[in-house]
Amino acid sequence: MFDPDIAPSGTLLGLLQRGRGDGTLHALAAPRAEALAALNHCVLRDPRRDWQVENRSLYYARLYLDLGGRLGEIEQHLFHPDDLIDTSEERTGLALAVLGHLASYGRDDALALLRRYAATGGNWAWALDELALRDDDAGLRALAAPVLARFPHTPEGETGLAAAVRDAFEPRPWRLWADDGRAPATAARVRAAREQGSFDRWQRQLRPTGPRPGWSVREVLDWAQQGLDAHPTQHRHVPATRCLTAVAGPEDRLEIIEAAAFGPEAARATALRYLAEHHDPQALDLIETAAADAGELVSSAAVTAFERMRSTAALERARAWIHRGDALGAAAAGMLACRGAAYDSALVLGALRRTVRTEGCDAPVLWDLVDGAGRLAITCAAPVLRHIYRETASSHLRGRAARALAATDPSFAAGFAVECLWDCEESTRELAARHATTADARVVDQLRRLAADPAEEAEVQTAVRSRFEPEAPTV
Repeated sequence: MFDPDIAPSGTLLGLLQRGRGDGTLHALAAPRAEALAALNHCVLRDPRRDWQVENRSLYYARLYLDLGGRLGEIEQHLFHPDDLIDTSEERTGLALAVLGHLASYGRDDALALLRRYAATGGNWAWALDELALRDDDAGLRALAAPVLARFPHTPEGETGLAAAVRDAFEPRPWRLWADDGRAPATAARVRAAREQGSFDRWQRQLRPTGPRPGWSVREVLDWAQQGLDAHPTQHRHVPATRCLTAVAGPEDRLEIIEAAAFGPEAARATALRYLAEHHDPQALDLIETAAADAGELVSSAAVTAFERMRSTAALERARAWIHRGDALGAAAAGMLACRGAAYDSALVLGALRRTVRTEGCDAPVLWDLVDGAGRLAITCAAPVLRHIYRETASSHLRGRAARALAATDPSFAAGFAVECLWDCEESTRELAARHATTADARVVDQLRRLAADPAEEAEVQTAVRSRFEPEAPTV
């Protein structure tokens, strides 16, 4: 995850980068050249903080359709000389996904670009996955030769081909090539690569490197530490905790407590997680100590262990820790937001306001705090929730803010719910479809468009139909 350069929320570019519904509405009202420039900026410089979970491609593709946008700048970006050097998915993934949606809407220029990039581009596997969902058999068969030409007939080339077949997100092209009787040599090579990929998975399953049955608590803790000593970035404490659960008994408690208090880093992290998961009476005190004076690995493991606790004692401790200005305090706030009672509303609201004031609208703990404001129906949280909705760069957090506003803000149905119908996240569009007031003519038009769009998610269309279909008469 990275922090992209996001424009202010009051600008057209800032709205589009965030994927807000108002971005589409403002773009359609702006001069076409200005709107297309902002749209191309977003597609060519992915604005998402986490490109693997946040949605933008359908949102941008629909705007290209509405603006009648040409694809020249996307073409230049895909086939720029940088593509020969930087083959990372982050550089071209969003543009390829947008082309995929445009192709599904019947844009032949988008389909042609995808075919060309799959044959010659650096991120060809992504393009091939897009085509697997949208191209016909003839178009995919034509790509067999250029794709296979990337892998020379050498042991290394065959290994790379087997890995490509094994890791393909969409297997349709590979299956089509493996069954192509008109190209027997190609078919035989792809079938061999598929078999090799299956064999590689089987071999990995036969090579376990972790603890064996019969290991002692000490051996598990040592195994966790050995991984860290050999590779400083290799953290084994999570799987080691599972192993410890399998081998530890009541007689091992004191040894595990000692490791949690005084052991080396990975062993200490393992022991802390184990004690927290088993609700040991000593766990909370050990977590507090580790969070305050241990290194990054141990303190992080301590906070995570606390977050996973579900006991009443953990909730009581969260009420005491919520005012801490560290990661443990943030975890305490998140726990109260997710599991606290109605009388914790003041603590959750205070943490929400304090976090926005000191850390801004993209602090990680805001996800839980926003959910908590909605769950606890804290109506006086509506102003800060509206601020988070407008300013956050995360479309997922904005969607959570919208859900919280639906539970706390009486003006939501006639306000933010309307723009949410154009939001980039399908869950936010679904929420809007259930809440947006139909007094606004734009709402009815957009609901009908969503209902008729084959690219729209089924959950959104179900929500739309629930607004138009009359209720069944009661008998």
